[in-house]
This record gives sequence, structure tokens and C-alpha cells, in this order.
Amino acid sequence: MDLASFLADVDAQPWADLQHAYGSAADVPGHLRALAGDSEEAASEAVSELYGSILHQGSVYGATARAVPYLARLAGAGYRTEDLVALLGGIAEGGADGGDSDEAACRAAVVGELALILTAVDAGDPGLRRAAAWAAAMTGAAEQVLPVLHRRWKTETNPLVRAELLGAMAHLDPSGTAGTATAALGADEPGEVRIAALLACADGGLPWGPAHHAAMLSLLPVNGLVEDRMDLERNEPLQYVVEALLLLRDTDADRDATYTLLDAALRNADPEAREEALWAAETACLLSRSAPERLSGAVEALMADPADAPAAYSLLAKLGVRAAVAAPALVRLAAGEGDPADRALEALVAVAPDRAAALLARDLGRRPRALRAACGFLIDGTADSSFPYDPALLDAIRARLGSAGPDADETVRLVLLLGAWGSRASAALPELRSVLPGSPKAVPKALAAICPPEHRAATAELLTAAARTGPEDGRLAAAAAVRELTGETGPLLAAVAGHLTPGGPAVREAARLAAELGPEATGLVPALRSALSESGGTRNSPQLDADVEIAAALWRITADPEAAVPVLAGVLAEAEPTWMHWTLGRAARAAARIGGAARPLVPALEGLLTDRVQIPSAVLALHAIAPESLDGRRAAGLLLDAAERDADAVTALEALVALGPTALTADHHRRLTALAERDRRVRASGVETRIAPADERLREQAREAARTLAGA
Repeated sequence: MDLASFLADVDAQPWADLQHAYGSAADVPGHLRALAGDSEEAASEAVSELYGSILHQGSVYGATARAVPYLARLAGAGYRTEDLVALLGGIAEGGADGGDSDEAACRAAVVGELALILTAVDAGDPGLRRAAAWAAAMTGAAEQVLPVLHRRWKTETNPLVRAELLGAMAHLDPSGTAGTATAALGADEPGEVRIAALLACADGGLPWGPAHHAAMLSLLPVNGLVEDRMDLERNEPLQYVVEALLLLRDTDADRDATYTLLDAALRNADPEAREEALWAAETACLLSRSAPERLSGAVEALMADPADAPAAYSLLAKLGVRAAVAAPALVRLAAGEGDPADRALEALVAVAPDRAAALLARDLGRRPRALRAACGFLIDGTADSSFPYDPALLDAIRARLGSAGPDADETVRLVLLLGAWGSRASAALPELRSVLPGSPKAVPKALAAICPPEHRAATAELLTAAARTGPEDGRLAAAAAVRELTGETGPLLAAVAGHLTPGGPAVREAARLAAELGPEATGLVPALRSALSESGGTRNSPQLDADVEIAAALWRITADPEAAVPVLAGVLAEAEPTWMHWTLGRAARAAARIGGAARPLVPALEGLLTDRVQIPSAVLALHAIAPESLDGRRAAGLLLDAAERDADAVTALEALVALGPTALTADHHRRLTALAERDRRVRASGVETRIAPADERLREQAREAARTLAGA
């Protein structure tokens, strides 16, 4: 390669006008020069910089496709050939979806360099052969690539290259590679090839039979067999097989095979093998509703050696009460000292909360993990705890709140736990009163929840003072608690009025409370209107969410659609669907509450029916506003599509019930029943500790919807 001519060609390109992950691609020529330079350190840094800019976390850009021919020319000339062939493969992989012009151009650009890549499949360097096999597969050009891979497979002897070749063939032709993969399962093949064969069998749709089961168990631990593979999606093979069988196939036979495999793997004598099995079992719990029951049989074996038990805590928490057999061992471990005891108690909270309460009470100040588990997931100042009431723990919480020990976060958790216990925690009234100044947002609601009748007047007096002169961020909560205790609305009206300032941090909450007051809040209407944000296409999510709440309040207070509908119209027109889908959903729900008077919003709501995430709230609103605008059966199908993909599934089921039985076909009823009774979880994303509980709640909602619609 004429380097001077190459660099002149590079410099002639309009890089500054092209974009990569960090903006202008004006730095790309410098990286290309470094790749062709004499400094090994500079060339290595250039590769890293290109991965970060033109292939940022798998994403490709306009500059990426322009760079491909230059990367290929450098690779062909011997400049960091293995690295650059791998980079070309990554670019092809990044363009696999072809969802936009940049992606399509990148994939096409790499396909244009296939001659170079396929030549490298026969290179003398095994590392280059591996990179070339993977990169060739990532182009998706099966007709051109598969013959070369099959030919090389027949003569290749290097285990890592053979594994990469098999994975590449399976990527391009899953079912067609199944036979080759089956033949490679035998013990005469190296472990790297056998694990690649198992993954190819899973990809090819082959039934997971005794041979696959035995091969996987014989290879455990398997992660080390793939750590040098180019295929990063399958770098945890056991977990990958579990996902393939439970998520992609989802048949009774595949579930049986999965849990037979996991049970055996969890009993493996090798700690590293058990570690891989534990992670795969946790994945199963996030994917499968039957996982806790099916995996419970291995719990006793996991807890047999106290030294190995901590590795199982995370899985035990996901198994919950199904892992009750582990409770005695956890109790012994939780009775110890320091963080090890806290971690054991954290698991015990999920497995046997009744037994955990006494241990938590005994050393409350030094069990932060267990306390967090007992309080549940904390968000927006509330918790989803159902931890059982315990008198000894109540005494410990009172003592803890009365000391100088707890920080702000711990105090809030203790307060929320007391509030969840309600009147049973009434003895803690003095302690809650004492921590009110330091936790002004959390304490008022808890005070209202636990306060006995004989103390309501004094507590209301304290909260009234907090609502008027206490910390600003707690005044709304204090005033709302006064209303809950006494029915008096004066403090709440005053607190709401004080927080209805344009752009203020509590406008949304103030508007929500005003809506609860209804016509009693008529005097707040001018303040609500003045708190609306200025339209103009630059409003952010908090501003738009606050405007939705204000619109809802105006409607509840005045029953005048002219006060609310234009506000919602502005939100629906301005909210960006990709990043503000929950805002759009809130606006649609607010429109639904207005009903027929919100008819001017129908065109905007109909526009939301093209987005699966927006469909549930849009259908709910259109049914309330203009039911004649909906094709009921089509809407029911769209709602089930959304629910099955966990696209606002809760609202989808609510809207389905609203449509009524006449909108459902026999197939719709079948799908609704399947949604409730299938094994694969509907909810499979989010905070791990909340996935299973949220899915169980959704399952009950689906069952109730099925009963309601069938009964009707």
C-alpha cells in the first residue's frame, strides 16, 4: 500500500462534517494515521478510540461507514490486521438491524470488504482466523460466507478457531448447523468446541436431550471455555442455554430439561460450577413463574456447607418462601457478627420473614442490608414492604429512633416500616413526633397511619404547625396528614397554594392534592393556571407531568373542559414519544377521566395507537371519550399485543376490561387466559427484586380480567 497516497485520501474526506458518538468525526484521520504509524502504543490507543467513537457500545454512525474502507485497507496492508478485522466485524454487527440509513450503510460497507475478511479465514495466525470467522458471520452474507466457513471447518485443528467457526456457522444458519454441532458434542472434541456445539444446538432448535445434558454437566464450569471467544453474547453458556430454553422455546419439555439441568448443576461439587449454576438459576427466576418451585429441591444441598452458603443468598431471595428449608441455616449464620451476618439476615427476610424479625430487632443498628430488605424497594418516599409486625422489632425501632444513631436514609426506612404496620405501631407515636423535623416528608403519613383516636387532636396540632412553618419540603405531606386525621382542609389549601409556583419542585404533587380536594379547592384555580409551564417545544418531562396534573386538578375542581383540555392538547403535541412515553400515558389517562368533553383530543390520541407503549392508555382514553372511534376487536388485539410484551401491561388489562366482552373474540379470550396462566413471566425487566412480585400482581390482574370478561 502506498502510505502517502492512502493518507492523502484519508485527509481528503469531509470528516469534520460527519458524526460519531462524540459529535464531529474530525479526529478520525488522526486515529487512522496512528494505526499506520511506528508507535505501537499510539496504534493501540487509536484502536481503543475508534471503538469508543465510531462503534460506541455497538452503535454505528455516519462516520463509521466512511471509515470502513480505510480500516480494511490498513488491515490488508498488515497494520494491526487482527484488531481491525474484529473492528469491522463489530461494525457489521452494529448495522445488523438496518433500522436507519447509517446502520444499513455500515453493514453494506463491511460486506463490500468481504474478500479481505474471507481471505483472513485461512490466515496463518489463529487469532486472525478467529476474528475473520466471526467478522464474516456478522455481515449476514450467508451465501458468500458459509461455503468458506464449511471448507475451513473440515481442516481446522485449533480448538478456539474451531469454536469460532462453529459459532459463526450457527449464527448464519442455525438449523442447518445443528447436525455439525451434534457431531461435535463428543468427548473427542476439545471443551471449547463442545461448548460451542451445545450453544449451536440450542440456537438450532434441537430438543435438549440426555446427550446435551450430560455434555453440559461434564464441562462445568464452562465460562472459561468461552472467555476468548469473539461472541460476547454467549460468554455465560449455562445462562444462555437457560434463556434459550425458557424464553425462546417455552415448552413443557424445555422447562423440564432446564430444571433438571439446573438442579444437577446446583449440586455440582465444584464451587465454580455452582457459581455459574446459581447465576443461571437466578436468570430462570426472572424468566419463569415456576422457577421458585422447580428450583427449591436443590436448596438444602446449597446450604449444606456454611462456607458456601453466602454464594446462594441472592438466589434464595428470589426463591422466597419456597426456600424455607434454608431458614435454620440462615438463622445460625444471621446470629453472627458484622456484614456476613447481615447478608444472611437479608436472605432470611425473603425466605422466612417471621424468623427474621427477632434477629433484626436484636441488632437493628448494624443490619442495614436486612433493614433495606424488610422495608422493600424505596422510591419517591414510599416503600412496598409487607414485612410482618413484631413487638420486639417495634421496641427496637423505637429505641433506634430515640437514639442519635440513624442517618436520614435509615430513619426514613424505619418510619415507613412503622407506617406500614398502622395502629399496631401506635406505641411509637412519641418517637415519630421527635423525628418529624428531620424527616418532614416521610413522618406525617406514618403519624396519620399509627395515631390512636385519643391522640389525634394533639398530633393534628403538631402537623398543622409543620404545614405552616416546618421545612418547606414537608409542608404538603403534613397538611395532607392533617386532612386524613381530622378532615380539616384549611392547612392543605394553604400548603398547596404555597407550592403552586411556576417551575417549582412540588407543583405536580400540589396539583395532585388540589385534585383530591375537588370543588373545595375552587380558590386555587388562579394559582393552578399560573403554575402552568410555558409551551414552545422546549418543556422537559417534569414540566409536562406537572401540567398534566394541573389539567386533571382543573377538571376535578371546575368540571370545565375548557380549563383542562387545551392543557392536555399541548402536552400531547409536545411530549416526545420515545423519551416521554409515561408523560403521554398520564395525559391520556387524564383525558379519559374527562370523558366525552375531551373529544377535541381524539386525533392526538388516535396518533398514539401506532406506538405499542402508548396503545393501552390511548385505547382507555378513546373508549371513555369517543367509543365509536374504536374498532373494538382491533383494539382488543392491540391491547393484548401490548400486554404480552409488557408494554404498560397493567393499563392494557384495565382497558381490555373497559372494552367489555363484546370486543373479544375466542382467540382474544385464549390469549388473555394464556397471559395469566403461562409459565414465562410477562414482567421480565426492571429492578430485579421487584420483577417477580410485579409479575405476580399482573398475573392476578389478568386472572381477574379473564373472570370478569368471561362472566359478563
